[in-house]
Amino acid sequence: MYYAILAYHEEGVVESWSEEEDAALMAELLQINDRLVKEKSLGPAARLGQTQRAVTLRGKGAGMVIDGPFAETKEQLLGFYVVDFPTLEAAVEVARDLRRVNPTAVYEIRPISLYVPGASLAPSEEN
Repeated sequence: MYYAILAYHEEGVVESWSEEEDAALMAELLQINDRLVKEKSLGPAARLGQTQRAVTLRGKGAGMVIDGPFAETKEQLLGFYVVDFPTLEAAVEVARDLRRVNPTAVYEIRPISLYVPGASLAPSEEN
């Protein structure tokens, strides 16, 4: 089963880190990433750009483009992982590993289905 692990954080806090602090955190996160690649459990993962540069498309017809994400929260969605595990509990354990490295982040774990033909993550036996 595929799960999205969505990484939320206060963007201002992340932007306040020095280059060295950010690089050290990313190095630790990449250790988890490398482990998941070896386990063949990691699909697409990305660090998203600044929310100030984002736009949202909403409305009927062609829709209207408005500035920024529409969220009433202190935390913003700053990145995500797509993982393949047989149970939600296994995906939660990976999110706990990520949180041990980045304890000020919030991680949401949500089941997903892939609809894109040729997606880079091979389908599991349960999908």
